[in-house]
Amino acid sequence: MRAKTVYESISFERGKDPKSVMGIGKRAQIQQWFETWAPGVKYMIDDNLNIIVGGGLNFYGTQITELPDNLSVREYLDLQRTQITELPDNLSVGGDLWLRGTQITELPDNLRVGGNLYLQRAQITKLPDNLSVEGYLDLRGTQITKLPKLLKVKGKIYKDF
Repeated sequence: MRAKTVYESISFERGKDPKSVMGIGKRAQIQQWFETWAPGVKYMIDDNLNIIVGGGLNFYGTQITELPDNLSVREYLDLQRTQITELPDNLSVGGDLWLRGTQITELPDNLRVGGNLYLQRAQITKLPDNLSVEGYLDLRGTQITKLPKLLKVKGKIYKDF
């Protein structure tokens, strides 16, 4: 019995990642996430799969449960009253970060916030040691009872303790 050779041809669009065109890989997952949760939002994905959003993202009261890793939002990120339980690695927010009323219990070590950080009534239990907030930090209604020694906040800290 002789083996039969089968030849297939796959054509890709010039300048596009083949995995993305085929609907597989990390780039395709990122694109699908934006199509689902942020249609119409302008973003860029660099060669290292860092995601840059030129404006802000508003998910207030939506059913969103996760954000992609390596996300950089140049303006604000509003996650108030969402189902999100954790923030991704390498999250950077150039403006305000709203986490009021979320189920998030801790923040990633490498979180950067260029504006105010609103944590009122979030389930947060501790802050990372190296957290840096360019605006003010609102901890009212949280379970946080002490501040990390290396915490950097340029504005006021609002707290219940």
